[in-house]
Amino acid sequence: MTKSVRIQSVDILRGITIIAMILVNNPGSWSHVYAPLLHAEWHGLTPTDLVFPFFLFIVGISIFYAYKSKTASKSTYKKITIRSLKLIGLGLFLKVFTPFFPFVISWEAIRFPGVLQRIGVVFFITAVLYLNCNWKVLLGVTISILIGYWLLLGFTPLPNGIEPTFERAANNWCNYVDLKLFGTHMWKPDYDPEGFLSTISSIATCLIGVLVAKILDSGILQKHIVLFVLGGFLLALGYLFSIWFPINKALWSSSFVLVSAGYATLVLAVIYVIVDVKQWHFGGVFKQVGMNAITIYFLSGFIAKCFYKIPLGNSTIHSWLYQTIYVYDWMPPKLSSLLYALTVVAFYVGLGHFLYRKKIFIKV
Repeated sequence: MTKSVRIQSVDILRGITIIAMILVNNPGSWSHVYAPLLHAEWHGLTPTDLVFPFFLFIVGISIFYAYKSKTASKSTYKKITIRSLKLIGLGLFLKVFTPFFPFVISWEAIRFPGVLQRIGVVFFITAVLYLNCNWKVLLGVTISILIGYWLLLGFTPLPNGIEPTFERAANNWCNYVDLKLFGTHMWKPDYDPEGFLSTISSIATCLIGVLVAKILDSGILQKHIVLFVLGGFLLALGYLFSIWFPINKALWSSSFVLVSAGYATLVLAVIYVIVDVKQWHFGGVFKQVGMNAITIYFLSGFIAKCFYKIPLGNSTIHSWLYQTIYVYDWMPPKLSSLLYALTVVAFYVGLGHFLYRKKIFIKV
């Protein structure tokens, strides 16, 4: 593949993933949400659980193309480090930001882990591994992470001889480590879905993306067939693994890595056939959003926080908009909540279109 050729399906999948992130993060009311737009309570899998691993999978593909012609030099490491710190910094900013003056920060209430923080850490480690390892070593690292994580969480006793479990309680390694590292700076007292150990396992998701990119960049003629076979294999292996290590997004279990990567590979294969093989015009708006993915995601979190905090009348901007425009006695509450979320999505799709037309591409 020449450098001038761009895999359109990757940009489209990135845009679809960001739009899905915004959709599930911005309901009109968290009390009225359709089940597929919520995370599984603990074990299990919903469409919403696939959104974040899809993005990390795409990060892996992007790393392959961004650094395949780079060397492991000081300047390359500097760029990787700066980008990683930017992502982590943006994530922490969203946690501490308040739209009011003076800016009083309650340090006890700050959550240190987060989505952008995880993206930053996973990007850094995966990029460094990619620069220094061939595909066989990367495959070995991925397998080692999946097996090692399972052995740690399922078979290694906690301090004082406490037997580990995969349940949402204090007797699992993820929560034990997070409590030691973050204390009260977690999403919930008993776990954090972007905690330390689960971030390590999520590196495997990104590495699978790197390996899939190698297939896309190879000289194989029927790449889509290879992707379909690989996606099916990952799904089968993941569901089989779930017998011993349940599918769990919060723990980012090894079976979850395999299953989510399997679905991501299959979806990518479908889009690849439509766009890159058949050359059909599809997904223009998704591509436009995908070209400014992190910027649009960050703005969606920033604006949402303002809407939830800034008062308007006797409520907030968010509540006023939702109650005034979307809530009616004759409309099911979940539908009202969904329509609000779809309006938010439409706004950011429009923003993505505007930035694309103006050739504004903000790299983080």
